[in-house]
Amino acid sequence: MDNRQVIGSWLSGPRAAAEEMGADFGYRGKRLGLPEEGSGSIAPLGRRFGALFLDWGLCLLIASAFFANGDRQAAGNWALGVFLVLSLLTVGTVGFTPGKRILGLRVISVDGGRLGIVRVVLRSVLLCLGIPALIWDRDGRGLHDRFARAVQVRI
Repeated sequence: MDNRQVIGSWLSGPRAAAEEMGADFGYRGKRLGLPEEGSGSIAPLGRRFGALFLDWGLCLLIASAFFANGDRQAAGNWALGVFLVLSLLTVGTVGFTPGKRILGLRVISVDGGRLGIVRVVLRSVLLCLGIPALIWDRDGRGLHDRFARAVQVRI
């Protein structure tokens, strides 16, 4: 076996190695019954990070203007609280935050409906903890979405 092939499979990860051996994982969202592309398909990672960046900027702006009195450290702490409230209110009512709406994303239940309030609270609190959002499954859902049985899709 050529050393370049061994290094290539190591760098591309276990999924690529399994696919080379014939395993078929399908596209992201296939296991959830979602379309491969277009409206209702799994939201791309770049858009999700973009929406998070927009929402965090908005929360930081609100925290700086109304709660922090010019203290940057306090603004960051208050921004997390504002982010939690923003997420609870917007995802719980319309299914998206301002950043998600701008980038054409929505949070729905895995069965296609709206998330209930308990699931929105669970998802939002876990998202604010950070770590669950950094661990993904093969459909690209973070643990916060998995525990809340939610999925982020394109509008």
